Amino acid sequence: MQANKDKTLRKLKTVRGQLDGIIKMVEDDRYCIDISNQIMASISILKNINTEVLSSHLEHCVYDAVNKGSTKDGIEKIEEIEQVIKKLSK
Repeated sequence: MQANKDKTLRKLKTVRGQLDGIIKMVEDDRYCIDISNQIMASISILKNINTEVLSSHLEHCVYDAVNKGSTKDGIEKIEEIEQVIKKLSK
């Protein structure tokens, strides 16, 4: 993985902590809107992490495959990104 590994792990651990907090909120019968706000905050961080990972993938893996690899490698990497874009647009 070419993305900033330490930064990515720190953000993922933050989300893990938020999820533990959300579970506790549900167990404690906390107010639904408060739970929803925490869920949305976790989703936001995950989207941010995904954007950073995908950007890194484009900057390193796809770039290298297109410029240094075979045509087949470049096409495969581009097709992978196209699949991710389709998933994100759903």
